[in-house]
Amino acid sequence: MNITQEKINDLNAVVKIKIAPEDYTAKVEKAIKDQAKKANLPGFRKGMVPAGHIKKMYGKSILVEEINNLLGETLNKYLTDEKVEILGQPLPVMDDSKEFKWDNTDEFEFDYELGLAPAVEVSITSKDKFTAYDVKADEETLAARIKNIRRSYGKMTNPEVSADDDVLYAELAQLSPDGSVFEGGIKHTGSIRLDQVKDKKILKSLIGLKKEDVVELDLQKAFEKNEAIIAKLLNISEEDAKELNSKFQVTVKNVNRLEEADLNQEFFDKIFGEGVVTDEAGFNAKITEEVEGMFKQDADRKLQNDIYTKLTESIKMELPDEFLRKWLKATNEKLTDAELAEGYDDFAKNLKWTLIENKLIKDNNIEIKYEDVFQTAKQRLDAQFRMYSPSPMPEDQLAQYTATFLKEKDNANRIFEEVKALKVFDYIKSAATIDQKEIAYNKFVELA
Repeated sequence: MNITQEKINDLNAVVKIKIAPEDYTAKVEKAIKDQAKKANLPGFRKGMVPAGHIKKMYGKSILVEEINNLLGETLNKYLTDEKVEILGQPLPVMDDSKEFKWDNTDEFEFDYELGLAPAVEVSITSKDKFTAYDVKADEETLAARIKNIRRSYGKMTNPEVSADDDVLYAELAQLSPDGSVFEGGIKHTGSIRLDQVKDKKILKSLIGLKKEDVVELDLQKAFEKNEAIIAKLLNISEEDAKELNSKFQVTVKNVNRLEEADLNQEFFDKIFGEGVVTDEAGFNAKITEEVEGMFKQDADRKLQNDIYTKLTESIKMELPDEFLRKWLKATNEKLTDAELAEGYDDFAKNLKWTLIENKLIKDNNIEIKYEDVFQTAKQRLDAQFRMYSPSPMPEDQLAQYTATFLKEKDNANRIFEEVKALKVFDYIKSAATIDQKEIAYNKFVELA
């Protein structure tokens, strides 16, 4: 067997693999004998089919399979042994001029295109400057969070007249252009959440309503064309909701209000555990801590995005773009030329970042251990659970959920990549100059 590499330029190469009969004959004969032992054909006892019979019936397909296996093994070994760093995967070069007899006497030659990884130089020093924001909860954001928590533990009442944030349980009937109820149109009984109504004029018209009051409602205007909300309200598909232009007659059947829980010891204990919080000041302090903890994640993401943007733009590297476009098309059959053109720049930018990451990991001996992956997964799951309940999940139960979560290969790979990125960002932050800046959340949002 002979394998050679022809370098076209610094980013592209072709690997040529020549296979002679002596390279594959023994493998093919063994595969035929193995097939004969397992074959169950009419007229022969199981396992007693002559190898010659198998060769006559299946010899060509067995040869094709063994050649493919040999090509894969040979190419992978060559790339590993020669330390050839490639992007994507090798692509076979189609050559209609080559014709093979597939009769176990052929000398095969196959060519593969390679996209070569460019040389990358990354140096992070104190001259590289970034801003890390310490985001503080402004009064409006804090008040909204406290209100949501109190309502989560509150009780449902049915006031006579609707007010802000109430829910109208109502019959909705589709109207014709002349304002009459459309015969055969959409009719459904659902819950209209006033906190989801974005149009101020329409919201005002829905406040002060009583049971059996009737109003006309433009759903698209009320919910700013949010097809998900409209579809759920009318029990129709989001596609139909998007195309819906009719107004609706709304007949109020009930007004529902979720009263906020009282700020008492029972409420504090239910959320934080017995005796942890004993007064409103302590409650506000705990919620502030929780909210600003969530803000810290937003601030970290912004810092990471700033680092990503600066490095991918400032570190110059060329990619084998033509090869990569061809590879993307070859490995994604449904990818259209328009989609490729639209998405390639983002793909290339992410690929550049991966090369930068890998270079920093290699040059600085950055290790990624299973314990790091486990702890990160546990933190992410804990944050998800706390979205539904501020009370923490017992540690042993959370650890069990985490272990189960990581058994899924996709989950494990995603968290591994996240840890990898975090390790790289931690290194960059340790080597660069990070300026700390305190900022209110409502001002921070304007930066995002």
